[in-house]
Amino acid sequence: MPETPAQRAARPAPWPWLRTAAWLVLGALSAAGLLAAGALLDGGGAGGGLRLDAVGVSTPATAVGVAALCYLAAAATGRRWAAWAAVPVASALPFLAEVLDVPRWTALVAAGVVLVALGALARRAATWPQALAMAGWSAACVVALQLAPRVGLALAGVALAVHAAWDAVHYRRDVVVHRSLAVWCMGLDVLLGGACVVLAVAAGA
Repeated sequence: MPETPAQRAARPAPWPWLRTAAWLVLGALSAAGLLAAGALLDGGGAGGGLRLDAVGVSTPATAVGVAALCYLAAAATGRRWAAWAAVPVASALPFLAEVLDVPRWTALVAAGVVLVALGALARRAATWPQALAMAGWSAACVVALQLAPRVGLALAGVALAVHAAWDAVHYRRDVVVHRSLAVWCMGLDVLLGGACVVLAVAAGA
């Protein structure tokens, strides 16, 4: 007897670990790209070129802000795919802020306020945990931006790496965002956050 559509949907996907590993690798590659971009941009004023020792606090701080905003987008709209859709939009906000000569955190927080308002109007309960999470990570990164460069880089790197635990919780519970987004974000958070902490320690050695 042929399978029904419901039975096919309930059947476990083949090689699920391979798909998970692929998203982790893609996240790690994304982190490497962001690290290189940060090194190139932040090092531009100090002789130019790709300089890992020139990576600034803004690189991990912006990454964790964008990640939190993507989760908030999915929670506020009630659509898991909204997190993926928010990745390019949220990533473009800091660059748009630079063009408009507005602090990048102003743009990210403003977008977060809009999403919270949308979630509140739609009475989506999942909005509030994500809003609180974004507020917490934003506060940590704003503090990091006020500290000495090496200390701030380490703090922002730790904040980004810790966000991987948030990803893991959502992956395990299979809530708010697609599991692919959570796994991709884990790979990005751990590699980029960890690299920033290593760079901060190496700079003080």
